Amino acid sequence: MEALESATSLQAQVRPTDLNAEEVLVAVRSCAVGWVDLLMMSGQYQHMPEPPYTPGLEYSGEVVDVGAAVTGCQVGDRVMVDPFVAGPRTSGTYSASGGFATWATVPERAVLPIPGKLSFDQACNLLGSYETAYHCLIARGRLRAGENVLVHGASGSTGLAAVHVAKCVGARVIATGRSESKLDEVKSQGADHTISTGGVDGKGGVSRFRDEVKALTDGRGVDVVYDGVGGPISLESLRCVRFGARYLIVGWAATPFVARGRGQRGAPNANMLPTNLLMMKGLDVLGCPTVISTQNDPSIRKERLDTVLRWARDGSVVPHVSHGFALEDFEEAMRAKWQGEFVGGGVVRPER
Repeated sequence: MEALESATSLQAQVRPTDLNAEEVLVAVRSCAVGWVDLLMMSGQYQHMPEPPYTPGLEYSGEVVDVGAAVTGCQVGDRVMVDPFVAGPRTSGTYSASGGFATWATVPERAVLPIPGKLSFDQACNLLGSYETAYHCLIARGRLRAGENVLVHGASGSTGLAAVHVAKCVGARVIATGRSESKLDEVKSQGADHTISTGGVDGKGGVSRFRDEVKALTDGRGVDVVYDGVGGPISLESLRCVRFGARYLIVGWAATPFVARGRGQRGAPNANMLPTNLLMMKGLDVLGCPTVISTQNDPSIRKERLDTVLRWARDGSVVPHVSHGFALEDFEEAMRAKWQGEFVGGGVVRPER
């Protein structure tokens, strides 16, 4: 609640005028409404900023002022702010510079030019989702051209990014979700096949989709599973893989309350996978925490970031944004994200 109250107060924010020599003032035009924002604000995330804080990990806007030592950008530039450098998932001076705001003061090193023809809405949905998809599928999953990948939660922001990234490297994508209409959009975004995993009993269970996956892979099973959902879908997925497949654990959207909450450590409701199936399938089960991995070894980011920006510049990837809200309606935006209404990304935009 404190975080929400902090965000509302930003509507009356006065434009900052006193910049340090290496700082840039950004007029925020669009901020992604992310799953991590939800987790942070509910006390479920592993990194908890000290409240009150400004939510909004990833945002874009226009440079309106620069410090005396700034040389890499100028007033009028269209930019996005690097969430690894500024914002609520960072530490230090600029952790308060979140995107649920009208203005953001950030260091020059946090500012990246918006690549290609991306809009403000698309730009603020680029780095978090596509760097995650790249780290999971390419760096960890070693996905190659011609392989079959099963992407769960494919209508979500990182799930749809995974569809795009997989197609960039020439893989064949089988995408899953619970909504037929959302899966139609995922198919139009490049998925080769879609499978509805909604339970037939109407009680929120998971359908048995093994036979569909096997039929689509000539009985062989998939080479890679991208699992950002967790829960019951994980067990069924283990029946859909070939021997020696790579199983990528990206998240657990289906079971968000595995942690104690309120910033406390421990996971009393931890998800579990059956060791018998892991062994008999000869699986590589790979945890894929993009941010934690990068914090432990910052050198892994350069290739990933360069590739994602190149794909965005040449139009190979274009983030899909299905919902937009005024910043003052941020609570409605957060509820829509929680309820899974978005296909791809959603944003809040300050009124100007």
